[in-house]
Amino acid sequence: MTPVCGRIEKPFKRLFFALPVCEAQRRALAQWRRGLSLRSGKPVPAANFHVTLLFLGDVDTAHVPAICAAVDQLALPATAPRLLLDRLQVWQRASALVLEAQQTPPALLQLVYSLQQALLPLGVEAADREYRPHLTLARDYRGQPPEASSAPDFYLAARHFTLYESRKGAYWPLAQWPLAS
Repeated sequence: MTPVCGRIEKPFKRLFFALPVCEAQRRALAQWRRGLSLRSGKPVPAANFHVTLLFLGDVDTAHVPAICAAVDQLALPATAPRLLLDRLQVWQRASALVLEAQQTPPALLQLVYSLQQALLPLGVEAADREYRPHLTLARDYRGQPPEASSAPDFYLAARHFTLYESRKGAYWPLAQWPLAS
């Protein structure tokens, strides 16, 4: 099969797999972020909060059904990932203010690895860096992490993961797969 990523002249979608954030958690995260009184960067809309599992980039629309079919065949973790976002960091190279997990749950690592392996036959290459679960709070952020009045302590209990399309600054769910509870 032709690789799904890379320079594509046909119609394409900008895709990624992620753990969604429920509405109550989005509100809590947005409220906590407001308490940071950010003086730099562009806040990510709360509706776009997510934890990326695997970024695919520009994908030929004709390959989306094959991607979904490959993910349908995944052996999913026996337990749903429960992720604690507990460290506020600035990623200097990406100019991003993020909430990170100090420890990555094994079930989450298994899910990311399974996605990578399932999509290799389709030409999706695994990232050449270690997977670091995070939630982006602001882009174009410069400087040190701001002082927080309370330490970050956000548990994300994923019930499913989603294939999203990034379109004009919004993330549109294309498909989702349940995770064990």
